[in-house]
Amino acid sequence: MRIDLHCHSTASDGTDTPAELVRNAAAAGLDVVALTDHDTTRGYAEAIAALPAGLTLVTGAELSCRVGGVSMHMLAYLFDPEEPGLLAERELVRDDRVPRAQGMVARLNELGVPVTWEQVERIAAGGSVGRPHVATALVELGVVPTVSDAFTEEWLADGGRAFVEKHETDPFEAIRLVKGAGGVAVFAHPAAVKRGRTVPESVIADLAAAGLDGIEVDHMDHDADARARLRGLAGELGLLVTGSSDYHGSRKTVSLGAYTTDPEVYGEITRRATGAFPVPGAGGA
Repeated sequence: MRIDLHCHSTASDGTDTPAELVRNAAAAGLDVVALTDHDTTRGYAEAIAALPAGLTLVTGAELSCRVGGVSMHMLAYLFDPEEPGLLAERELVRDDRVPRAQGMVARLNELGVPVTWEQVERIAAGGSVGRPHVATALVELGVVPTVSDAFTEEWLADGGRAFVEKHETDPFEAIRLVKGAGGVAVFAHPAAVKRGRTVPESVIADLAAAGLDGIEVDHMDHDADARARLRGLAGELGLLVTGSSDYHGSRKTVSLGAYTTDPEVYGEITRRATGAFPVPGAGGA
């Protein structure tokens, strides 16, 4: 089985629609794909309707969190999307995304970059607006060559010249909410140093004690040393180890299925989840 548990669609900051994502996942030879858009479940219905035969969809979301002044992301799998506590927190985070992005546009204008809010809105195309949409605007204007090049201290990285904070959930609260909604919580790309400061291993240990289920180890932003270190940490803490592409369509160079999760780990995730079940494809339109 080929299992990719971290992918984005146009419901947040990917370039594939949810329907295109599941069709492309099947074409890439995946057996299981997770839809984990940022702080939203808006793509579920379209993905399920288009789900090809032979492909299983894991519903999820990537939750924006912050601890000790460090931004981090929590992958939540197979939770009840209507559970009131987690739904209210997702809406709070999502509602803060627009003023935050508008603030980044204003800071970029102060730096002499002629980006406009209308440009960012067009790029977001109704999805949960975020830094990748602002970064894409910088690419369009020729300020940086790629989206990744916008995530530096010069521009949009945490603490960068055009960075603006947004509401982010305390990860201990996020774990409580995900568990309360019957879901499974996995710390996304915990050693992605290119993105800015990372959470200390001592905090990961505290998160594990609070109910964290796993950490994403095999990821494009982790080099071989980081993967080995994280694998050892997961073993010490009794955490599941996942691997995923973090696919964003054409917004990133990584391909669907570039990194995958072991079938036994996937089986354990589905066993722990009570809020929702994986959806088997029946041959969507």
